[in-house]
Amino acid sequence: MRSATVTRKTAETDISATIALDGAGTYDNRTGVGFFDHMLDQLARHALIDMTVTCTGDLHIDDHHTVEDVGIALGQALAQALGDKRGIRRYGACLLPMDDALVRAALDLSGRPYLVWNMDLPTASIGTFDTELVREFFQAFSTNSGMTLHVDALHGINSHHMAEAAFKAVARALREAVETDPRKADAIPSTKGIL
Repeated sequence: MRSATVTRKTAETDISATIALDGAGTYDNRTGVGFFDHMLDQLARHALIDMTVTCTGDLHIDDHHTVEDVGIALGQALAQALGDKRGIRRYGACLLPMDDALVRAALDLSGRPYLVWNMDLPTASIGTFDTELVREFFQAFSTNSGMTLHVDALHGINSHHMAEAAFKAVARALREAVETDPRKADAIPSTKGIL
């Protein structure tokens, strides 16, 4: 089973993140940030990646360090679980509707981190959650996993729907990309021979 656990302890956060790529989408995410936990649950469920995240962070300041550092730890766990990436499909994409929101995600597990973010969330917060942190999470996650990630909001008027659609779209694209390609299960998916 392709899995990894990453622990990360700083003066701002104390994190343990465990993922299993060949899971069933089970999750137990406890960061102390309710909306963020809900988004991590969506990521696990729709990627069919088992995920357990615990984080104690400096929430008395704000949610920023918790969200960003969880993105770092999950990105590192994904990179470790993928290993040399032998046999994966590598690419994934999803066009995901959620009520008023329509979000497109496309990704490449290339080893070359890059984020293209075209999401204008219409409100500054979702409850008490700062909407700027949605991008911060995906920046940290894509950078630390070595992923090229494009996220585009094509429609949307409700910030909650748009943010959730982004997490679900990335999850579905990730599910496709990490799956084993039955036609090339023993090969690195690159003409370079390495990713």
